[in-house]
Amino acid sequence: MVTKLEVLYSWLLFPVYAWQGTKIRGTTQRMSPPPHKGCLLIKGNAKKPTLNILLIGDSSAAGVGVDDIEQSLGGHFCRLLSEKTKRSVNIRIAGNNSATAGTLRDFVVPHLQHKIYDYILLNVGTNDSKNFHTGRRFCKEFGTLIYALKAKWPEAKIIWSGIIDLEKLEMLPKPLNKILGIRSRIHNKNGEILCDERGAIAPGNKDWKVITENFSNDGFHASPLGYERWARGIANYIIDKDF
Repeated sequence: MVTKLEVLYSWLLFPVYAWQGTKIRGTTQRMSPPPHKGCLLIKGNAKKPTLNILLIGDSSAAGVGVDDIEQSLGGHFCRLLSEKTKRSVNIRIAGNNSATAGTLRDFVVPHLQHKIYDYILLNVGTNDSKNFHTGRRFCKEFGTLIYALKAKWPEAKIIWSGIIDLEKLEMLPKPLNKILGIRSRIHNKNGEILCDERGAIAPGNKDWKVITENFSNDGFHASPLGYERWARGIANYIIDKDF
């Protein structure tokens, strides 16, 4: 829960956010996503129908932080869901560095092929928080992103990963961590409300911890272990609800 006083605090310290944010941007290690062909298939029982997944989102969806796409969120999720269901799992990975809810809605969704997906894994919101988007802007762009996804793939279940509390990131100095923590909590709460209102799912992942081993060398993106734990939480949720 974010109080009105915290919201005011974040706006009053906007100049500090701009100064420290620019400094961090200039010194933080810049990492590229692992090479991949956009799709990954894990084979299971040929007698069972294949599960088709769309992973759409920002740099974490793209797998930034690992060297091999199979170590990424999509790679681990594909493998884990196949192991648990004994079915083949085909995942389309549409991750984009620096993507926000608005850029996904306007520039990614319209260019993706229309095919049948069982699940859409949506990973967005961190950049909206990091870029200091207002709550009103995030609600408009995230809410219409859900509409766009549902209009194009009405048969798919949309699962939103939520936004990490940026205040807990060790790589962020004070008070930048506090400022971004407030912004991320605002967007996370609004995102949960919008998912509930517009037919998406925001299960969260209480087992995922903000600890050093879950992060890559840049201290911001997940490590192979962090992605595996993240993917396991989503896979377990789907198994518990649908299988």
